[in-house]
Amino acid sequence: MLVKQFKGGSVITINGAPHIVETIEKHTPSARGASTIYKVRCRNLLTQMKIDLSCKGEDSYDEPDFRYQEVQYLYKEGNSYIFMDVETYEQFPLDTKVIGDDIYYLVEDMEGIYALILEDRIVGVRMPDVVEQELVECEPAIKGQSATNRGKSAITQTGLEIQVPEYMEQGEVVRIDTRTGKFLGRVGTSF
Repeated sequence: MLVKQFKGGSVITINGAPHIVETIEKHTPSARGASTIYKVRCRNLLTQMKIDLSCKGEDSYDEPDFRYQEVQYLYKEGNSYIFMDVETYEQFPLDTKVIGDDIYYLVEDMEGIYALILEDRIVGVRMPDVVEQELVECEPAIKGQSATNRGKSAITQTGLEIQVPEYMEQGEVVRIDTRTGKFLGRVGTSF
């Protein structure tokens, strides 16, 4: 797979180990003839260690032999998160280390999640691109505020801290991009 084809959630092989692409930044130089550089942050699916790459768009990485299996998140038990295969209804635990920062997007009974299976072993999960969560902690809205570029911090029901517009209030349900962790809008409004 060429670097310019990478997307958040793509799985590639680096030094023989599977890595999931978490973020991609494209840097276009101002000098003529200079190549576009891609800054890519990946997480090793076996060790959970992060690695940063600087690549050209034409650089290529192999894709490991893995498959996706749709699962549903059920609940948390100790340090494990319990998922269920939506086809067989088999339940299985995943450790916090395997899920990584995606724990902040998991809400009980959540669907649309895919387990990454490599050699019959679950090595990670792929979250939906957008999730909906309730704001549980937020400074009060300021009267007369409208949609402006100014924002404030808010905490969702899973403990995720995000920046929201000043007019948002505690108890509102918002959409969040799981690839960037950014606020997208209120539920019931368009992006």
